[in-house]
Amino acid sequence: MRRFALVLASSALLAACGSETSGTIEGEDGEVGEYTIDSETGETTATITSEDGTTVLRSGENIEVDLPAGFSAYPGAKVVHNTSVNQGETSGAMVIMESDDSAEDIVTFYRKQADDAGIKVEFEMNMEDGRMLGGKNDEGETFTLNAVDEGDRRTIQLMVGKDPQMAGE
Repeated sequence: MRRFALVLASSALLAACGSETSGTIEGEDGEVGEYTIDSETGETTATITSEDGTTVLRSGENIEVDLPAGFSAYPGAKVVHNTSVNQGETSGAMVIMESDDSAEDIVTFYRKQADDAGIKVEFEMNMEDGRMLGGKNDEGETFTLNAVDEGDRRTIQLMVGKDPQMAGE
């Protein structure tokens, strides 16, 4: 199912580059996916139906940032792209932002949000041009943060999700 969701999302995003505004795709296991692209806003919405239920993916620059409880967009950052996926109790989001703040300030902000959500930071990497960290908790909540220097600005990529099937792993 997750692989099919990625295929459908990729198909929809590729179609967004052309003139196609909707379509249907069928997966190997009989999953059926439909997508629409709003020609005015560029927002892509994809719906996948399978024996596991219905998954809804929304992606675009101007959709509302919908992060799991305890996480938020970085204060003052410009949202460049936002994708959210929901399938019942399983959900996730990837938000790409730009900020003038330092990678250190960004990491400090999200480390506190992760701590407050009970997510233990399991890895951290310091690179010449940025920082990366991520972790999970016993309830199946995960997060990954990349803060990369690009000149005098930072690009922030935040991925946060919840999958109850991963609880206790």
